[in-house]
Amino acid sequence: MAIPKYDEIYKEILMAVSDGELHDIMSIRDYVAKHRGISDDERAVLLERSTIPVFDSRVGWARTYLKAAGLIEYPRRGNTRITAEGQSVLASNPSRLDNSFLHRYESFRAFLSRSKSDKASNETQKSIEDKSTPAELMQSAFSEINNGLADELLTEILNQPPVFFERLIIQLLVKMGYGGGNEWAGIVTPASGDGGIDGIIREDKLGFSNIYIQAKRYNRDSVVSRPEIQKFIGAIAEYKNKKGLFVTTAKFSAEARKSADSSQIVLIDGERLAKLMIEYDIGVSTIQTFEVKRIDSDFFT
Repeated sequence: MAIPKYDEIYKEILMAVSDGELHDIMSIRDYVAKHRGISDDERAVLLERSTIPVFDSRVGWARTYLKAAGLIEYPRRGNTRITAEGQSVLASNPSRLDNSFLHRYESFRAFLSRSKSDKASNETQKSIEDKSTPAELMQSAFSEINNGLADELLTEILNQPPVFFERLIIQLLVKMGYGGGNEWAGIVTPASGDGGIDGIIREDKLGFSNIYIQAKRYNRDSVVSRPEIQKFIGAIAEYKNKKGLFVTTAKFSAEARKSADSSQIVLIDGERLAKLMIEYDIGVSTIQTFEVKRIDSDFFT
């Protein structure tokens, strides 16, 4: 029996977690395999140039898309739970539960649109046209993988204690080269009496100036407004160098961005934070690498 595509097992995954309890990924894979009649040999088939089984990969992507649509959630690392909307969909027993069905959810459409370039339209996403070049297909797939990874990163951050987020920001900035890339160049300020400053990092290797950090771990749908930026500006006003970095897992309002632009304040929202973590290998690891090669003209000259 052929291994089903990822969007052909949405219903089985919802059924696997239909009791509303937490379920780990292994139990979900076992349920889907048993329900679909997938043998152990089929489950052992690996992706090309990878140590990851095809079946495991497809179950993983199915979970990613169901979460994007709001039908399941990850309350704890490695665990899945069905949402009220997921229960409702399962109870309605739709004749088809695939990507076309998930397109009815705005969160799913937004998730897909983030995988496209900034010039992409906001219309309902369609399958990639056959006229796309292999390079374009690879770029689109790469963007979609990173989009799913970014979503998981933010979920994991929200599952951690507040101090973890503050330390994460310092670690990211050090990896980006601030303070000369030295771990001791940044500190997390004590929780009490920090005056609205969550961390400080040296801007350069010698420490001629500091950057003051505020890290707010809010729900991803929340919006940081102008008063919070103004409060942060006031917190660093007493320092000679008034450069600040405001990082959040949420979003910024237009007024907040305008207020930051008029000061020496840089804003990093959840989406940009996740992209930077992926770029600088913070909280992620490489599992597969492809090399794209071309003719060496000098060799044939």
